[in-house]
Amino acid sequence: MNGYIHSIESFGTVDGPGLRYVVFFQGCPMRCLYCHNPDTWQTGTGTVMSAEEIMDGFRRNKGFYSTGGITVTGGEPLLQTEFLTELFALAKKEGVHTCLDTSGITYNRENSRYMEKLDKLMEYTDLVMLDLKHIDDEKHRQLTAHSNKNILEFVQYLDKKKIPVWIRHVVVPGVTDDPVYWEKLGRFIATLSNIKALDVLPYHTMGVNKYKELGMEYPLEDTPARDKELAIKARNTIITAMKQARKEMI
Repeated sequence: MNGYIHSIESFGTVDGPGLRYVVFFQGCPMRCLYCHNPDTWQTGTGTVMSAEEIMDGFRRNKGFYSTGGITVTGGEPLLQTEFLTELFALAKKEGVHTCLDTSGITYNRENSRYMEKLDKLMEYTDLVMLDLKHIDDEKHRQLTAHSNKNILEFVQYLDKKKIPVWIRHVVVPGVTDDPVYWEKLGRFIATLSNIKALDVLPYHTMGVNKYKELGMEYPLEDTPARDKELAIKARNTIITAMKQARKEMI
């Protein structure tokens, strides 16, 4: 089986634990206003590769990944679930740690065939890095052009499967910088038992030049980048709300 690959980064340091071999899948249904990889949106394009070819690339530098492994990101890897399952199955045969970086947008519990494929993939998945764009559904639609309902259901599915999850949340001025939503996010996280890390990141403008190169208008062109202090404040608020909610559950 072949997959559509946008690019590969041999030595990723922010894509899961340790040093990672990072595979960017092509294709994504989300249209996040601050996306810095719009060139990964289109499906059916990119470099056609087999799972074995990707593993060959990993093996060439395998000694460097002793505390890391393989991370797939995108784009949205779950658009190519069967190919991804084949890749992760090969990796697990060699004892390689596997990490799925996803938005969870494809999750559909009403589709039994989809759920069978997802269940199979989870057998070979050690960690999921999940971007929670916005906890409020309407705000999420404005930010990504999609509802977040199936995404939150996906997190709950992972919890039931006992799949470790790292949550990432980007603080965007005028979009996700309201403490009310930070607290709401913290209370949602409190209902989960599988969250192993929470990364709250400041909005950056590194994608602006890429949009210009692609001849695309950047939706947040007038939005300034934020410093780490606001992200730290957001993280503290989320964690405080999470702890308070868990106390109330006792």
